[in-house]
Amino acid sequence: MTADADQLPDQPYRTMQELFSPAPFQWGLRGDPHVWLAMKERLGATPSPADALLAEVLLIDTFNDVVGVDVRDQHGDTSVYREEFAHGGMSSGQVHVEGWRERLIPLLVSRAAELTT
Repeated sequence: MTADADQLPDQPYRTMQELFSPAPFQWGLRGDPHVWLAMKERLGATPSPADALLAEVLLIDTFNDVVGVDVRDQHGDTSVYREEFAHGGMSSGQVHVEGWRERLIPLLVSRAAELTT
């Protein structure tokens, strides 16, 4: 079976995994890099959505599932403890929800927007 050149996509196949590289230089709390890796692993081969808004919904849903809190809840805790992300240190296992809402999710969404242009 051969593909007709007119049917091939103009852009290469893009995945959500691309959004996670490079990792941020600075984290809020010690659990944050573990959340980053868990989200990267979970979304790995997922095709990148056609627009940034769809990517944002997917990223928020994935964060909420991985961490177990709604990142959009501005009245919730600014940080939460998750045993699965505790790997030693004073703030081990702590996830900075506010940092994800204000900085890390927007960073990933901006990278998704770059993939769609």
